Amino acid sequence: MGIRSVLSKPLAKWVVERQREWMYRPAEAQQRWMQRLIKGGQNTVFGRDHRLTDVRTVEEFRQAVPVRDYEDLKPYIEQILNGDSDVLWKGKPLYLAKTSGTTSGTKYIPITRDSIPNHIDSARDALLNYIHETGNGAFLDGKLIFLSGSPELDQKAGIHVGRLSGIANHHVPGYLRTNQLPSYETNVIDDWETKLERIIDETIDQPMSLISGIPPWVQMYFDRIQERTGKKIKDVFPDFSVFVYGGVNFEPYRAKLFDSIGKRIDSIETYPASEGFIAFQDSQTEEGLLMLLDSGIFFEFIAADEYFSDNPRRLTIDEVELNKNYAVIINNNAGLWGYSIGDTVKFVSRDPYRLLVTGRIKHFISAFGEHVIGEEVEKALTDAMSKHPETEVVEFTVAPMVSPAEGLPYHEWLVEFATPPHNPAQFARDVDTRLTQLNVYYDDLITGSILQPLRLTSLPRGAFQQYMKSLGKLGGQNKVPRLSNDRKIADGLMGVVSGK
Repeated sequence: MGIRSVLSKPLAKWVVERQREWMYRPAEAQQRWMQRLIKGGQNTVFGRDHRLTDVRTVEEFRQAVPVRDYEDLKPYIEQILNGDSDVLWKGKPLYLAKTSGTTSGTKYIPITRDSIPNHIDSARDALLNYIHETGNGAFLDGKLIFLSGSPELDQKAGIHVGRLSGIANHHVPGYLRTNQLPSYETNVIDDWETKLERIIDETIDQPMSLISGIPPWVQMYFDRIQERTGKKIKDVFPDFSVFVYGGVNFEPYRAKLFDSIGKRIDSIETYPASEGFIAFQDSQTEEGLLMLLDSGIFFEFIAADEYFSDNPRRLTIDEVELNKNYAVIINNNAGLWGYSIGDTVKFVSRDPYRLLVTGRIKHFISAFGEHVIGEEVEKALTDAMSKHPETEVVEFTVAPMVSPAEGLPYHEWLVEFATPPHNPAQFARDVDTRLTQLNVYYDDLITGSILQPLRLTSLPRGAFQQYMKSLGKLGGQNKVPRLSNDRKIADGLMGVVSGK
């Protein structure tokens, strides 16, 4: 047993004991953070604009600070980009995390000296919780790989700018730096396919013990290794014991990924965002991710079915209900105030608060009034796959077909299979039946002959990779949206397949 694994266990015990101090007093922890944030933001441009010096209670906070998206925050970001200090938070941001918005183009999300521990310590604590529960710290003595964006940073107004994963790469603890792969020189390669080949060159003969990344890109890494070696991943990396992931629902990828590995291994789900590290899986036996309620963020929640109403209710953590979808609003020590991050979550426990990420508030299909959400399509697919166990899915997306050449409108499911179902027609019927059970509005449209049952379009291998490559979004933290209200993604995929 190596020194890292030995030392990790008392550290893990200490972290979990400290964690319990707020896990079971969540409302108190959140109240403390609201007060700290108000105090920290009072003398900023934003604080003066919103009279934070007059705010004492949650209700006064809601009156003073409206819910906003990036476009609403943009005038303050522009001041930061012009070199101003004390705009959203005291001083200047340490970093600006660059991310892509669907309507805003490039977004610059501030990360401050006060908020960086939320990102770095939370990632560390996810691993330490796992070590504390399982006793497995041996993976720390092997080689670790984080499939991420480039750590190379630009500058704007004297502030370092880059992808969140690249920023985080600069804060990997020194005791892990020596066994981290790939090398910096490889990590800064922009072209994902070139970078991936170099990553394989550097890792294929190493004792890899932990692999981390977004599942479809990890799958691509595994596929290329298998092409080179003809072996299962367990035979290439016999020490591989922990898979860390986030960003997408793992279930549609699970069967294919574990088949590539060739054995079951432990996995740790995380919920990081440029705006803040929200939650992580703290248990291998309990459902859901532990919400981080004492990490620099004061959370608010809006019921998803109220989100687009004129005056939706904003709830604190102690007001949420189980098994109900909420949009996540954050206020943090990076200077994000009333900021809607666009995600929806569902709580599965309140003691402590654990959640599931259920989708994006603006990613749904409601071309016909059905309001089908990401959680529903992912569950319908996963349940159908359990009835057709030979099926392995690489990637999928769903789009409406509003005006087909003939017949009623329908939902088109564009699916890339690693292993297709033996009976595709029955598979499609099983998906459709499950979706009618999960969404009453969709069921009404099917039974009322407004829609015909979904149609399944099977795409050739590599279609999603080629599509993402055509957009310049291959690899890293990029993800294909599950749902659209238009045909842009579907048509793009079909264009790639047809060569147009």
